[in-house]
Amino acid sequence: MAMAFRCAYLPTWETQLLSSPDDGSCRRTKFAVTNALWTTRKTKPVFDPLKLPTVQRSGDLGTALLDRLERIYKEGMPGNNDGLLPMEPLWAGPLFQGKPMRVAYQGVRGSYCQEAAVRAFQRCDALPCEGGMDSAFEALESNDADRAVVPVENSLDGVIERNYDLMLRHPDLHVVGELLLPINHCLLAVRGAGKRSPAVKTVVSHPQALAHCQQRLVALGVQVEAVDNAARAARFVAENRLDDTAVIGSEIAGREYGLQVLEEEIQDDSSNTTRFLILSKPNNKNNNSSALPGSKTTVAFSLKEGTADLFKALSIFAVRDIEVTKIESRPQRKNPLRLVMNEEQDGGSSKCYFEYVFFVDLEEPATDDNPSSVKRALDQLRQISSFVRIVGSYSTISIVS
Repeated sequence: MAMAFRCAYLPTWETQLLSSPDDGSCRRTKFAVTNALWTTRKTKPVFDPLKLPTVQRSGDLGTALLDRLERIYKEGMPGNNDGLLPMEPLWAGPLFQGKPMRVAYQGVRGSYCQEAAVRAFQRCDALPCEGGMDSAFEALESNDADRAVVPVENSLDGVIERNYDLMLRHPDLHVVGELLLPINHCLLAVRGAGKRSPAVKTVVSHPQALAHCQQRLVALGVQVEAVDNAARAARFVAENRLDDTAVIGSEIAGREYGLQVLEEEIQDDSSNTTRFLILSKPNNKNNNSSALPGSKTTVAFSLKEGTADLFKALSIFAVRDIEVTKIESRPQRKNPLRLVMNEEQDGGSSKCYFEYVFFVDLEEPATDDNPSSVKRALDQLRQISSFVRIVGSYSTISIVS
């Protein structure tokens, strides 16, 4: 049976600006609304993320405090969270015997970012940051959090460029860990709902998750709606008891909102994995000296002569047998263009090139107690670069499904 696909138009501030005050028409640039969806909205509540509250900041302070302590307890006790914790935490030591680590993550409760935070820290006070991708960076920089967990790459969808840009904008923050998290797309529904018709007729999720699970959705023969945020959709389905609607989301979203997991691992590609970086401030009072020693280093640099010297930069690592496992480039915002004069041609014609900042991952630590080839390589790299910054020297934890 062919999969019926339809997109839910979610009103946002940007689309409101596009609305015409004269005729009420709206040029929707991202989602299209079908007549069938409008008909559906007449009979059941409309999912609107703008109506969902973020962090509770008013009301009974004692109730809010008890709720937060309960979450810390649930997220920090292995007996209550066996399915979400790694065999070994990335940070081990006295910290886990006392105060939990405050870990900021991008997004809302029930997201894969929350799962990454809980898996990386065994005693974790996971703090959702819903104010945009930069809000997790700001929470860490303002000492509202001890660590921040941010996604930088997915094995199917590629690099998340925005977070690389934010790492450049926040030079005081350093990478202190890396987490490779297998993505388990689950089919979530109100408890008691069945996965077959006539019970579940519609499946909603983020467009990426829908694309990852296309084959299974076709086999189920359900209608599909794309929404901006899968975790918020899970909350909406749970609060409104929509027994005919299921959500593709994380297992932790099901736990957060009391939804039943109808199916696990429904993605087309079982190798789907997201890479997260764990950030910290050097002067953070909760820095843990017992963290695992670094095994790799990420360096950011910009070349004086532009991209033409990239080969020279990489050869500095090659001659020292330093393995480069990844290279990423981002536009240089301060000086985005390079004007090169061609003196060989009459009239002195010129060419214009973009300037870039390069990120390279090196399979060798760069620490004070290891003043070996990496330090000497960076000293030589500075001779041909306008700036060089060690983004972090850290270890990797890989969680096996």
